[in-house]
Amino acid sequence: MFEGLRFNHWKASEGDDGMVTLSLDRAGSSVNAISRAVLDELEQIVERLAIEKPAGVIIHSAKPAGFAVGADIKAFVDYARNDSVLENIEHGQRVYEALARLPCPTVAAVHGACMGGGTELILACRQRIAADDDTTRIGLPEVMLGIHPGWGGSARLPRLIGATEALPLMLTGRSLSAHRALALGVVDRLAPPQDLLVEARLLLRHPQPHPFARRAMAWVSNTWLARQILAPMMLRQTAAKVRREHYPAPFALIDVWKRGGGDIRQRLMLEARSVAKLAATPTAQNLIRIFFLQERLKDQGSGEAAIHHVHVVGAGVMGGDIAAWAAFKGFEVTLQDREMKYIQPALDRARQLYEKKLKTPERVEQTARRLRADVEGSGVVGAELVIEAIYENTAAKRALYALIEPQLGADGLLASNTSSIPLDALRIGLAAPQRFLGLHFFNPVAQMPLVEVVRHDRLDPAIEKRVLAFCKALGKLPLAVTGTPGFLVNRILMPYLLEALRLYSEGVPGPVLDREAKKFGMPMGPIELADTVGLDVCASVGQELAPFLGLELPPGLEQKLADGKRGRKDGQGLYVWQDGKPLKPEVEHDYVMPPDLQDRMILPMVNEAVACLAEGVVDDADLLDAGVIFGTGFAPFRGGPLQYARSEGVERIKSRLLQLAQRHGMRFTPKDGWDHLALRAQGGAVPSVSTPP
Repeated sequence: MFEGLRFNHWKASEGDDGMVTLSLDRAGSSVNAISRAVLDELEQIVERLAIEKPAGVIIHSAKPAGFAVGADIKAFVDYARNDSVLENIEHGQRVYEALARLPCPTVAAVHGACMGGGTELILACRQRIAADDDTTRIGLPEVMLGIHPGWGGSARLPRLIGATEALPLMLTGRSLSAHRALALGVVDRLAPPQDLLVEARLLLRHPQPHPFARRAMAWVSNTWLARQILAPMMLRQTAAKVRREHYPAPFALIDVWKRGGGDIRQRLMLEARSVAKLAATPTAQNLIRIFFLQERLKDQGSGEAAIHHVHVVGAGVMGGDIAAWAAFKGFEVTLQDREMKYIQPALDRARQLYEKKLKTPERVEQTARRLRADVEGSGVVGAELVIEAIYENTAAKRALYALIEPQLGADGLLASNTSSIPLDALRIGLAAPQRFLGLHFFNPVAQMPLVEVVRHDRLDPAIEKRVLAFCKALGKLPLAVTGTPGFLVNRILMPYLLEALRLYSEGVPGPVLDREAKKFGMPMGPIELADTVGLDVCASVGQELAPFLGLELPPGLEQKLADGKRGRKDGQGLYVWQDGKPLKPEVEHDYVMPPDLQDRMILPMVNEAVACLAEGVVDDADLLDAGVIFGTGFAPFRGGPLQYARSEGVERIKSRLLQLAQRHGMRFTPKDGWDHLALRAQGGAVPSVSTPP
């Protein structure tokens, strides 16, 4: 059937039964990213299939890693630079629509990750079957890149499963497990992984009819009247979560769906034009840049950790949750504290985590068995890595190391979860300082993606690589930082928090401060954040960092702590808390907000980021932006503090800092580093130092 055609990325075979199997196997890559070349070959194949009319077609992936990770993002960046996004989007739509119109049954057989353009490919098939295992994930995550599905996702998914199910999936970018995809009707059948292609052939011969009720509901939810009713509701719900000027893609997606009629050609036209427009926005360019930075952080963890048993000392919130997460990710873990009464709450929290993440009692028990209480500390001897997570006191930590280090094996590593103490101070007295480093996790451990791997001047680079690999095995993004006080994230975050607390002490209402920070793009306001972290933690880290940063603790904080009002955990802090949520008081209507309020909170972060760049706290400017975004949640659509300084104009930001220094004090004086070459270069969508796969 395919005589005379040669393919680099597809393999085609025809069985005796007249069925054709197409295997996607992108050349030179461990994963299938759908490029122009992949689509060009598929276009040739589909043209031949339309002529030959086989008995049926199966499309699957020859990659063990999964079906397809989506469109080739590096190519998309090139399209944006060359102003050819629309043409390339329309090309992909034509290929998929030709596949959808084949006069024969088509089945997509899915295993592993199936994202973005990969999901749009399977939606262009008549039926879909998925491997019934934990690795199968199906999704349309384009909103996370500042765009929305462009190869027919918004045109086909609402018609397949109904708008009320399809739009939330695309608006959030969340992925579906195999069973959830089956329940929604995204796939028609599940099969054991080893039988996936056999079952796909059976599905070709005996198509699975869609239940009438599901088809009727899908049709009703896409009628003109339903679109006019549902779209405003979805716009309001979306506006309650994100601002249109910050993240335009979700709003554009709803508009495309609302305007789309019964003709798929019209829906595809609206979709393509919308994606092309979004691709030119700073939000999309910055979010795509962050995608590549995330891939770069993952790549830093490549290699072998040679760590199987982890021993954690300190069963408080941080130590207990680090231990729980390590066990969840497959490590054998022993957890030590002075008495069992301190360890038991951590074990209880761990079980709650496992019950939430793991669906069967057998898997919960299997994971829980990997986490063992160890009051005596006997686990140190057999551990390849010991993580110290006791309270922030230099003398106490060094006394503990003196007990632990003699028990470590020849290759055993010692790490501290200190959040602010310089490593040069902690390593004093160690017999093997080259095997000691910092591992700074963030709270809550199960949710925060970043881990700072903290260096010092005696650290063995080979040990650093092992620990970076360990962090990747934990499913975290590792960032190597120097042992400066506060490292990177806390050093940049504390000026923001302390200035917000100072403004609060000056009489600015907490809700106003939170609102203005969120208006800038922060995920949580600073007053709510301080209560969530704990005012005691803020005070402890602040006392450690304030002298180094040239700052002072704001008045009123010590009195709150003396009154036992530490924030969320006590039910009272700067706010009163009920059921885990802050009760924010109403702000008087005639309250006049200071005109420089937002700058007073945000610009100290940018100023400190520039100082960190100049001092080499991280290896380069791109990694600094990545660390601040994944460690603090700094407005992702702005691309990080350094990218924000570039986009606003370096001289303009410096001028605003000088004005703040004149009005409010020398703490706003621009720090050394504003003449750094990395600030003068225009940050592009793909960082120049990035090498994503």
